[in-house]
Amino acid sequence: MANLEKEVELDFNAAANRIADTVKRTQLEYNEGLSLKYNAKIYLKREDLQVVRSYKLRGAYNMISTLTPEQLNQGVVCASAGNHAQGVAYSCKKLNIQGVIFMPEITPRQKIKQTEMFGGDNIKIVLVGDTFDDCMKEALIYTTTHQMVFIPPFDNAKIIEGQGTVGVEIFEDLPSTDVVIMPIGGGGLASGVGSYFKHVKPEISLIGVEPEGAPSMNQALKNGSPVTLEYIDRFVDGAAVKRVGNLTFEYCSELLDQMLLIPEGKICTTILKLYNEDAIVVEPAGALAVAALDQLRDTIAGKTVVCIVSGGNNDIERMQEIKEKSLLFEGLKHYFIVRFPQRPGALKAFVNNVLGPNDDITRFEFIKKTNRENGPALVGIELQEASDYASLKQRMSDFKFEMIELNNDQTLFEYLV
Repeated sequence: MANLEKEVELDFNAAANRIADTVKRTQLEYNEGLSLKYNAKIYLKREDLQVVRSYKLRGAYNMISTLTPEQLNQGVVCASAGNHAQGVAYSCKKLNIQGVIFMPEITPRQKIKQTEMFGGDNIKIVLVGDTFDDCMKEALIYTTTHQMVFIPPFDNAKIIEGQGTVGVEIFEDLPSTDVVIMPIGGGGLASGVGSYFKHVKPEISLIGVEPEGAPSMNQALKNGSPVTLEYIDRFVDGAAVKRVGNLTFEYCSELLDQMLLIPEGKICTTILKLYNEDAIVVEPAGALAVAALDQLRDTIAGKTVVCIVSGGNNDIERMQEIKEKSLLFEGLKHYFIVRFPQRPGALKAFVNNVLGPNDDITRFEFIKKTNRENGPALVGIELQEASDYASLKQRMSDFKFEMIELNNDQTLFEYLV
């Protein structure tokens, strides 16, 4: 798609009219704190406030509503463990058609219940497979066997067209936008928003953002075509795909001006800051665009910037994990294997002499069970300032406490922590 000829097939204004009675026109909010911090005009496009708490409804409803009466009568199928499933479920109920939603067996109960709530009696959920790939395979077989229509999560022109309505709303509300920062999973949102903006405002700067542990679009762009990643970190579940779409790759390779990778720990820090400072609840993928601002500080100064907050389906049970990852990334939490000296009162000496006045032991367990206060122990310590770490290590050395830093040993960290 050397000259984006496929773009003329996408009618974003028609899609916007098509979904208007079903999809919420979400707020475009000026964020004063972020604007002051980055010396720019920062706006948040709040898709976390969408009907199903993510933009995914736009593409799903746009595609399903354009099916023929015969296709609608046969019903639709999708495979998803998250936001796409909820968008399809809501669309089925709205259009009063039947849908079958395949989800991996490991899908958290909270996500299953949300999907059931949005779809009601119009959907059937099938739990199958240990991975999304297994689930997708079964969904495609079912689709063919029952002569239904498969609703893909991103690699489809009507899906892309629907997601692009996010861009329509941004431009109508803020035509002075200079930069749009977009999270990327499979690439449907970036393809749609990017296509629309490059048509109405060619000078716009489009920046795609992926989690560091799932760089499928980044690798595809480097390779010149989509590649299947052997392993991905699924923590940022809304943007963790092993392979981007062929169509979305074509669009993104032509449209994106920049592609960034964000560490999962940085994403977690951003989630917590958005909650604590702005009372905004976002899922990990929803925080990606805001998390990218630090890397873009110099290039966005003085400009009008829109960060697309793509979703807010965050399970409260994940907050402890999110806080932990943030602390590790910020250098405020450290884990050690500490070998206590063979002398009485070693543990007391560690607490009194090694720990700083603002340090806190958050985890302590002897690796070898013993009745004596010695031997190796797993110790987690939380600091008030990252700069306190060097002096903590120095005191361990001064008082003859042998230690291994687990934060720097991924294998031991995953095994013990």
